[in-house]
Amino acid sequence: MSSIVWLASYPKSGNTWIRAFLHNYLDDGPEAADINALDKHFADESKPNWYAPYVEKPLEDLGLTELCALRPRVHRDIAASRRGTIIVKTHGFMGAYEGHPLHDMSVTAGAIYVIRHPLDVALSVADHFGLSLDEASRFMNDSLTGSPTDEANVGTVLTSWSNHVASWTEPDNQRVHVVRYEDLLDKPAKTFGAILRFLNMAGDKARIRRAIARSAFGALRKQEAASGFVERSPNARRFFRAGKKNQWPGQMSSAQVDALVSVHRRQMRRFRYTAPGV
Repeated sequence: MSSIVWLASYPKSGNTWIRAFLHNYLDDGPEAADINALDKHFADESKPNWYAPYVEKPLEDLGLTELCALRPRVHRDIAASRRGTIIVKTHGFMGAYEGHPLHDMSVTAGAIYVIRHPLDVALSVADHFGLSLDEASRFMNDSLTGSPTDEANVGTVLTSWSNHVASWTEPDNQRVHVVRYEDLLDKPAKTFGAILRFLNMAGDKARIRRAIARSAFGALRKQEAASGFVERSPNARRFFRAGKKNQWPGQMSSAQVDALVSVHRRQMRRFRYTAPGV
C-alpha cells in the first residue's frame, strides 16, 4: 500500500493552482496539461465514487457523521489505488468529527498545507459559494462550518478559517510543508521548487519554469474559457478569477474587515497577514 501526501487547504486558497503546477511538471509535454485531467496524477478524498461502494442509499441521504465514519476506509482505498506516494486533495479540518478521524494517519506520509490571506479568501469564497461578503465572513468564522454533499463532492468538515489553519500547522511538524499563496505569486521558482523538494522530486530549473508558465492564472483562465473546468461551482461564472493578492482593499467595508480580523487576528499575525486591527 502506498502512502498519502495530503494537499490541504481551506477552500479557495491555492490548492488547484498547486495541482496544476505539479500536473504540468510531471507531464512536461509539448504543451500545457489539461486542467480537466488533474485526476491523472492526484486523487480527491471528497469524490463520491470512493464512498458509493460502501452504502446502499444515495450519498445525499447520509448524515455527516455517517460520511466521516467511512473516511478511513476511503483513505485506505485511495492509498491502495496506486503505487508509491499519492497526492490527495483535501479541504477537511485536520481532526475528528463525532469521534471519527477525518484523515487516516495510518496511510499518511505527510502534507502540503496552502494558506492565503483570509480577507482575499473571503472574496473568493463569496464568489464560489454564491454568498454575500457578510455571509462569507460568517461562513469563515463559524466553528461548525462545512460543505454539503452534492453530486460532485461528499460533505466536508471545515470549521472556521483559524481552526482549519491551526489544525494543520500547530504544532510545527516536519511532515507538513506550509506554503503561503502570496509566496507562490512573489517567489514562484523558489516556492514551487521547495514543494518539489518536499515531495522528493527532481528540481530541474527549466522544467520548473515551463510548469510555472503553463500553470499561470492567465493560462489557466484561457483553458477554462476554451474548455470549461469540471471543478467550477455552479454559483460562479468562472473558477480561475484574478489570481492576485491584496484584492480586499476597496472591496470590503471596514465592518466586514473587522468581522474577520477580530476572529482570526492570531493566525493572521502568525503568517504575516496585515489588515487594520492586526
